[in-house]
Amino acid sequence: MKLYYTPGACSLASHIALREAGIGFDLARVDHATKTTEEGEDFLAVNPNGYVPALRMAEGGVLTEGAAILQYIADKAPAAGLAPAAGTTERYRLLEWLTFISTELHKNFGPLFNPAAPEAYKDIAKASLAKRLAHVDRHLAAAGPYLLGERFSIADAYLFTVSGWALYHKLDLTPYPALLAYRARVAARAAVQEALKAEGLLKAA
Repeated sequence: MKLYYTPGACSLASHIALREAGIGFDLARVDHATKTTEEGEDFLAVNPNGYVPALRMAEGGVLTEGAAILQYIADKAPAAGLAPAAGTTERYRLLEWLTFISTELHKNFGPLFNPAAPEAYKDIAKASLAKRLAHVDRHLAAAGPYLLGERFSIADAYLFTVSGWALYHKLDLTPYPALLAYRARVAARAAVQEALKAEGLLKAA
């Protein structure tokens, strides 16, 4: 497998999941501005949409869209327990969280990354994020330590990645103590540390 990524982007979730799953893979760093990899590969030939993540699958072909890639990884390594079994109620709870993170958190961060977005639009996005983060905080306080309870899942890899963007944009997370404790808990996992170091987001010891 080969994961196309940009440091700190949503592809970090797939990177974490691959390491948690214990699956062998190669990394290809994508320059967002030039749409090329460090090796000079044309990323638009890999994913015409031009954004990460993209995963070249072991059986051939390229899979795009983070939520799909995360489920693919989990299903390739069922023993790792990164997703409940297909068809179970717990699997649909996982899908519920993946969808929420994608549409209510990930999407609302979009304007904050866009230098052309009007400040008024960014303020609306921040207000929406505050409500959504409060929802996550309440859930973690009641049902943690992870989104699905006791076991780490691919949804946690995604939430950890996306909630980390709040720090990049200097959004105050202190109103969400359960989320802060959760982030520290996830950050301490060996696979997460490895992924962060590999992407240059954490200095090697």
